[in-house]
Amino acid sequence: MPGTAEEAWDGWVELKRLPAADPLAWRSVVIIAAHPDDEILGTGGTLARLAAGGVRLRLVAITDGEASHPGTDPRATARRRTAESADALRLLGVRDIEVIRLRFPDTGLADCEDELSGRLGELCAGFCVCLAPWAQDAHADHEAAGRAARRAARQAGQQALSYPIWMWHWARPGDRRVPWQRACQVLLSADVAARKAAAINAFASQLTDREGTGPVLPPGIVAHFTRGQEVLLR
Repeated sequence: MPGTAEEAWDGWVELKRLPAADPLAWRSVVIIAAHPDDEILGTGGTLARLAAGGVRLRLVAITDGEASHPGTDPRATARRRTAESADALRLLGVRDIEVIRLRFPDTGLADCEDELSGRLGELCAGFCVCLAPWAQDAHADHEAAGRAARRAARQAGQQALSYPIWMWHWARPGDRRVPWQRACQVLLSADVAARKAAAINAFASQLTDREGTGPVLPPGIVAHFTRGQEVLLR
């Protein structure tokens, strides 16, 4: 289904005027990803900046993305997608990051949200900032992960920031369903943006055709994540 083209976002002046966040002011950051590739699409450039600044990093990967290719062996899909995630982090230059894989069921997070919240509460403890999917992203796993992460962050007394993924597809510039008053941007240098683009290309399973149904991430979607900024919601 056609969504909002990147040209529409690129032409929206207000997006470029969002207040800039300084990720190097964060001493330690835990990143929550519902699926392998979420953390790269939403915060890959931020991760690269944090890693270059020596910030302590932990990635909590909730699922292995095993349900992205129906009809294929989910174990093989999980192995492929987690390997792609590792390659993407390497291409970003994010090497000193602790990766914890919870192996919750892909597409089933809403059914185990309370359990997930408890696990994230344990794993977020001791970190200053939590980056997690936006809880209104119009993807059930993203939303469950976002809600669980927000609860965990509140319990840990952390600053919580959300990153949107599918919002760029279904929303439009100025869309009132999006809390733009709580949005900020992380600016990416040309070098960091290029490394992020290379990291996204590591997810071949998501970028190539799925048995005639097209890729999970077609070029029009990917274009939303190759600009010189990343947007976070406070």
